Amino acid sequence: MTGHNDGRASDQGRVYQASGDQHIVEHHHHGAAWTGPDSIRHPPIGRAPVILRDRSELIGRLREAVSEGAGNTVFVLHGLGGCGKTAVACALFDHATRERGRVGLWVNASDQASLRGGMLAVAADRGARDGELMAARNGLRAAADLVWNYLDRSDLPWLLVLDNADDPAVLRDGGWVRTSPRGIVLVTTRQAAGHWWPAAELLHVGVLPRAEAAQVLCDLAPGAGSDAAAVADRLGRLPLALTLAGGFLAHQVIAPWTMEEYGRRLRVLPDPIGLIDQGAPGGGGNDSRHLVSGTWQLSLDSLAAQNLPEAVTLLRLLACWSNDPLPLSLLADAGLGLPLPAERVELALRGLLDRSLTELVSGDNRCLRTHGVLLDSVARVTPAGERDGLAAAAAGLLLRSLPPSPERGLRDSRPAALAPHALALLRRVVTWPETGIGTAESAADCALRLVTAQHRSGDYASALATAEQAADLARRRLGDDHVLVLRLRQRTGKATDRLGRLEEAAQLHKELLDDLERICGPEALDTLTTCLHLSRPLTWLDQPTEAVRLMHRTVAGRHVQLGPWHPLTLEARACLLELPPGPDLDREAPAGPDLVADCRRELGADHAITLSAELNCAGALLNTAQHSEALPLARRALAAHEQRFGTDYPITVAARSLLSNVLHSVGEHREAIEQAETVREWRERVLGPDHPWTTAIREKLARYRRSLAEAAPPDPV
Repeated sequence: MTGHNDGRASDQGRVYQASGDQHIVEHHHHGAAWTGPDSIRHPPIGRAPVILRDRSELIGRLREAVSEGAGNTVFVLHGLGGCGKTAVACALFDHATRERGRVGLWVNASDQASLRGGMLAVAADRGARDGELMAARNGLRAAADLVWNYLDRSDLPWLLVLDNADDPAVLRDGGWVRTSPRGIVLVTTRQAAGHWWPAAELLHVGVLPRAEAAQVLCDLAPGAGSDAAAVADRLGRLPLALTLAGGFLAHQVIAPWTMEEYGRRLRVLPDPIGLIDQGAPGGGGNDSRHLVSGTWQLSLDSLAAQNLPEAVTLLRLLACWSNDPLPLSLLADAGLGLPLPAERVELALRGLLDRSLTELVSGDNRCLRTHGVLLDSVARVTPAGERDGLAAAAAGLLLRSLPPSPERGLRDSRPAALAPHALALLRRVVTWPETGIGTAESAADCALRLVTAQHRSGDYASALATAEQAADLARRRLGDDHVLVLRLRQRTGKATDRLGRLEEAAQLHKELLDDLERICGPEALDTLTTCLHLSRPLTWLDQPTEAVRLMHRTVAGRHVQLGPWHPLTLEARACLLELPPGPDLDREAPAGPDLVADCRRELGADHAITLSAELNCAGALLNTAQHSEALPLARRALAAHEQRFGTDYPITVAARSLLSNVLHSVGEHREAIEQAETVREWRERVLGPDHPWTTAIREKLARYRRSLAEAAPPDPV
């Protein structure tokens, strides 16, 4: 420089020359700012499990892999969010570093920035120099190549954990996952699709078995009581939910709850997810992975970002149903009336399966199973404006799968598979006030069809349980006087009758008849149907006069409204033939053969009402002492019922019981005993040894055996 202001600078210093007053502020930065994690040698996880339950087989496989000298292997732990993949990885990390002498390296792979910063930290740990790292950060050299070069040259064997790699594209884009003879790579992810993980060994991490799930709660809250198994079931045995629940119970101060109280709150609260999340330390912080309300939102956001918004819609639809296995046929060729075109359902479903948001269940009927806590979490945040459309679509799909008038005796597996979903839909409608009355009616109609199908298949216990729950749920939204609620009550009374609880059934029918006469009128078809239902238990309770009056009322009312040849009119006439001996029966018994002829002409020989008429006609002939005429009709009735419904259908068993009565009456005691023994075996197996009908058949058998002994010729002297 020249002039009066000469100066010299060294290293990073500078010399400034100016005329006049100048104010200069200068900041010196030496090297690049650090953007990586604070540690890669320790798993940055929240609350580690006290004991890792039910992972011994999985941990054993992984421990074998980190034995001395093992390398060149990539393991992928995949499963639903919150199922404990990171906990398994942490357990292996601790074993590898403490007992196997490996260097443990832990990298958060949830996004590109975290992965890149963590992997460059790995390179630094394994000996990379500052200049090399600077060049990789600035894009002057391939970062992944640098990292793997130093991993391959590591002086110590290592275990590299890439945690939360839920978007495999983040790993693939830079070629971050490779193999090395010096170490083992362990990836945790929700992405189950095998094509993302070529040459890797995939290991599924699921929910816990019941006993182990209960033990997790006891580990965390040992003084909370003994109802842990029931609470674990309510939480779907999901490790994250169990950890949150146990933490909540363990840290209550003012008035600690027992396990039983916690389980009760989960059942009755309209938003159980909020209660579960209260167990997060410090309210859960900002990490949604530590909250059941938010952990799955990461997967949903990923689906939306990858142009699969239909997968989000499909999951919201699944949230209208139960976490029980859902038949895939329900979604086949679905016209949903939603922003989910039928041609996109398959693609949306694959998106959910790939991200472990649902799973396929193998078996005779292919099904989906989605975790219950996940479904409740999704339902909780489903936009209010979408709820009515989703529930209406869910009801429409169920109605499409349930016949409006199920046939009697049809052994169909669908009712059992769809029962929990119909009830779950009703519960969702009750808790979603945005759903309209029309949608609530569709949901209640689903339950009514389902109960009818269960009853007509002979599964009376299931029909009763479903009808009681459905009626209670439907009345909350539709009111006590809605016709669908009244029809569900009809089914409750009818199933109670078929289960042999006659006095209870009679009382239920009487109360319902009063309500139907008030709401619908005395001549309404629903009122007349309840008259017929009430007459049956009254007959068995030895109140024939009232039973006859109700039956005649039904026949007359249906005759006027439906005509003489309508199936329901013929059904009511057939019921008259079941009455015990007396003046009313004497008047009806001769009409039995005519009724059978009418049924054959109008409905066909194989119709269920025709078969009932033939059976009841045989019973009426028996009750009027026309034994010889009753026997061939009783034999034909049993054969026809066996062919149509099978040997184990309840009405077939009733036909066999009637045949045994007729055989005894005509002196065929040995065959009567054989038929009655078959009935006894069925009733003891199906109804139980203490059921009144089981007791009745045992008493009948004893009487038949006495008759056989009395009829035997005396021993020769």
